[in-house]
Amino acid sequence: MKKPCSFLLLLLIIYKVPAQDLSAARKILNTLTSAAFWGRGYTNNGMEKTAAYLSDAFRTARLKPMDGKDFNQYFNYPANTFPGKMEVTINGKTLSPGRDFIIDPPSIGLKATALLVKQDSTTFISRENRLLVRLADKLTWSVAQQTENYTGIQVDKKAISAEPRSITIDVENQFIPTFKASNICGIVKGTRNPDSVILMTAHYDHLGGMGKDTFFPGANDNASGISLLLSLARYYAKNPAPYSIAFICFAGEEAGIMGSGYFTSNPLIALNRVRFMINVDMVGTGSDGITVVNATLHPREFDLLKKINTQKNYLSKINSRGKAANSDHHFFTEKGVPAFFIYTQGGIAAYHDINDVAKTLPLNEFEDLFKLFKDFNRALMQ
Repeated sequence: MKKPCSFLLLLLIIYKVPAQDLSAARKILNTLTSAAFWGRGYTNNGMEKTAAYLSDAFRTARLKPMDGKDFNQYFNYPANTFPGKMEVTINGKTLSPGRDFIIDPPSIGLKATALLVKQDSTTFISRENRLLVRLADKLTWSVAQQTENYTGIQVDKKAISAEPRSITIDVENQFIPTFKASNICGIVKGTRNPDSVILMTAHYDHLGGMGKDTFFPGANDNASGISLLLSLARYYAKNPAPYSIAFICFAGEEAGIMGSGYFTSNPLIALNRVRFMINVDMVGTGSDGITVVNATLHPREFDLLKKINTQKNYLSKINSRGKAANSDHHFFTEKGVPAFFIYTQGGIAAYHDINDVAKTLPLNEFEDLFKLFKDFNRALMQ
């Protein structure tokens, strides 16, 4: 489909500035979290639009497709989506999706008016409608790959003044057995040792939208990681290393690290050629330093990372963490690829909610992370 001229103009503006320039990262962040990309998820073609944007970004930066043909590695998986009505009234008060309530990810659609029966201090039900209402201190959404035979609603305790006794609900779901997604895979070939690879990755998907009017921007999770990845990709394309630097923007992380699982089962580069993998997710803060998952598995590389950071005084602290299956590094680790998963700490606490927005994300350690990764990559191959 032909892209609007303004969209192409935005790409040109982004890629004229230096890779490490914070303003360029901010523009990428603002773009990825805009309503046009609708939470980079499962409705309004959010993930498809994001994949097209990232492919254009790789092409503009003059990366090469990892398979020599196409930046997209296509795959599919099931997903339960909520593209339509999302209307809930409790005790006569109309609630706002995302702000006052969220729907349980495996819920089925329901249109009903009912009285609610109290089960405990936070749980209220309508048995005849298979409807469950729970009060919550914080609303945190996710993605389900299946549906269950009930409809669940989580309500912010602050949104209503009394216990929920009556409800009118009109919610629509659409289960997609084979939701189509794609990893975006590019590479900058090494000038002397192209068969040795450092792999840099981040997931680009988020939660998408809940109904017609609410989407989850996902600024820290993980537009921040993609902003850093694109900046590094542009830098290495202009300054090729002696070894190859490969970049993957994964889809389906929020649904269960689906994209990285697919890639490791269908690798576009031999996994035994990967000297090291760095996966970044939620790197938009950093006042309290970074945490490195798999640090205990790779003590030599972790010590090297800390040594560089101490010498250059980049980050306030580098924390060690052991093995964890909490992001796209996991399947690579299981396949024997040495890998770190790095995320920043401190700052905002928004997570999987509508408050994870670009304007409140500081990116205060973006430039230091950029420099740290460049130095670390260089040291790895010495």
